[in-house]
Amino acid sequence: MTTVRGSEGYERSIERFVALSQSLSFKDVCRDFLTFLPGSPGHVLDAGSGAGQNAAALAAMGHQVVAVEPVEAFLEAAKKTYRDSTVDWVNDSLPGIDSIHSEFDFILVDGVWHHLTEEERRLTLVRFSDLLGSGGRCALSLRNGPPGLGTCVYPTSASDTIRDAEAIGFEAVYLVEDQPSLLSGKEDVRWSRVVLQARESPA
Repeated sequence: MTTVRGSEGYERSIERFVALSQSLSFKDVCRDFLTFLPGSPGHVLDAGSGAGQNAAALAAMGHQVVAVEPVEAFLEAAKKTYRDSTVDWVNDSLPGIDSIHSEFDFILVDGVWHHLTEEERRLTLVRFSDLLGSGGRCALSLRNGPPGLGTCVYPTSASDTIRDAEAIGFEAVYLVEDQPSLLSGKEDVRWSRVVLQARESPA
């Protein structure tokens, strides 16, 4: 089992997390991000891919997808469920994701930000600025509420995230806040969605 701090708690609920995650529709969970996806085929990074449902959906749309996840049990479940997918499954973690050296058109960070400290978030944004190509976009979902299956959680702030991103050259091109959870029994959980765009390189 991984020792990454942000994944604490999940080791007690692997099967439940996988079942809940894989029951969710990418087009429902990430509906706010759909218009920001690159034209197919694009090069997409799913950072903190969990049980793999988003990565598999993106690959089915025609994108070349790299899915990075620190919890090996989640990766194995993703590989088993989506065995016919073209996703490149990678065991690595934020903020460094040192094994990744490609350039991406789009980075998805869904349900991960609340597991990172403020310093880890800043380092992750810097890393993303290196990984995104000219005009590339990073879509983040930010969770606020009591801990769920994962017990290592921190408050998130869309305004703080945008401030830190703009300080290193990103532009915030989309923001929506105070969205409800799609899961039943999560009335005290609220979500924000942010899309950041990298600088366009000079022609």
